[in-house]
Amino acid sequence: MLIIGLTGSIGMGKSETAKMFAALGIPTYDSDAAVHSLYGKGGAAVAPIEAAFPGVAVDGCIDRAKLSARVLGGTDALKRLEAIVHPLVGAHQRAFLQDAAARGARMVVLDVPLLFETEGHKRVDVAVVVSAPHDVQRERVLARPGMTAEKLDSILAKQLADVEKRARADFVVDTSKGLEHARVQVAEIVKALKGRDSKVWPPGIRPGAAIREK
Repeated sequence: MLIIGLTGSIGMGKSETAKMFAALGIPTYDSDAAVHSLYGKGGAAVAPIEAAFPGVAVDGCIDRAKLSARVLGGTDALKRLEAIVHPLVGAHQRAFLQDAAARGARMVVLDVPLLFETEGHKRVDVAVVVSAPHDVQRERVLARPGMTAEKLDSILAKQLADVEKRARADFVVDTSKGLEHARVQVAEIVKALKGRDSKVWPPGIRPGAAIREK
């Protein structure tokens, strides 16, 4: 089972590109969705995060804005949060991979925002980077409600530069020319990967080895 790591900086169109892989019948794991589930009502992360950061849970859910305010710029606080969340996401991801393998999937996609930053590329067979020109990226992101240039710059400062991601990629999907153009690129990538053997699966995935979310 070939494992494809899909990544890209904010505003590049990674989420839409992930949907294109899924539309081709490829099991696709969404790290952000996993975290949302863990933070939501009844989520496994709610109680331990509230215990570590009292006051961030509202109506049984983690208030992400309140949590961000508590960990923003605090290395120790961020490490405490990661120590709670990463093992939970890891277990969720392992279950996804094992289920996909049991169903006979020939390839899967792991949608991971910080694939290179967390060295997750070492645990996938292929790295696909979703990209667009800098001006297109900024226009997309600044159009989002509540986004400011300062906030965007702060986010980008924590991510590997797009030019470096593209240099490390096995494939690049350019989303600047519209969804249909991107869809054609995804189909070509899938075609190129058919029949390729995996070097990382089965890995006997161990606790803590899962690729981290952002």
